[in-house]
Amino acid sequence: MTKTAVVTGASSGIGAATARRLAAEGYRVLLVARRKERLEELAAELGAAAEAVALDVTDAAAVKAFADGLESCDVLVNNAGGALGADPVASSDPADWRAMYETNVLGALNFTQALLPKLIASGAGTVVMLTSTAGHIAYEGGGGYAASKHGMHVMAETLRLELFDQPVRIIEIAPGMVKTDEFSVKRFGGDADKAAAVYAGVPGPLVADDVADCVVWAVTRPAHVNVDLMIVRPRAQAAQHKVHRVAQ
Repeated sequence: MTKTAVVTGASSGIGAATARRLAAEGYRVLLVARRKERLEELAAELGAAAEAVALDVTDAAAVKAFADGLESCDVLVNNAGGALGADPVASSDPADWRAMYETNVLGALNFTQALLPKLIASGAGTVVMLTSTAGHIAYEGGGGYAASKHGMHVMAETLRLELFDQPVRIIEIAPGMVKTDEFSVKRFGGDADKAAAVYAGVPGPLVADDVADCVVWAVTRPAHVNVDLMIVRPRAQAAQHKVHRVAQ
């Protein structure tokens, strides 16, 4: 029987790359995001293995209705989210903090709560939390984003404790510096120059496919093997503040 995977934030970046990899592994992939046209393009690319589902992860009622309509679910990849702003705590916009918390944390909570009964019923369910190294260490200008990713990290740890006797794995993948088409551009309000400066001179930052490779590797381990936490960085990033850059 074909297994079903739900990937949130599947319209671009890590989500889209993960959906492609899961489809290649034989999963039926439900592509979830707000941008219907982008999802339909990806679904057309993947063919019968994929279906586009346009909804907002922060809309708990819509998420529940979607989950209720599924016959089964084997894998949930909580990837939807992002970063907004890079201001100090003292001058950051509370609206940015609220938006990040609602999408990154409550969006993951909505999907986890809605799909958990089906994941348990599958007999070998998997929840993947796509967090960040920012969920493990703070940095200047990242207070709101780090707080939301710490929240996802704690949710993963708590779920693992609460579901210890259930047939569901809780996997956390925490990437460091990943260069995608949209992440930093959105963070800086569409300022492409500021976004480009984040990766300037960095030889070989991670790309979406690198993270998708980690997600799918962890998901496809035998059902009794739980990859609790995988931190993955580019070789050039030794730590959050220590990044090798070359002259340009």
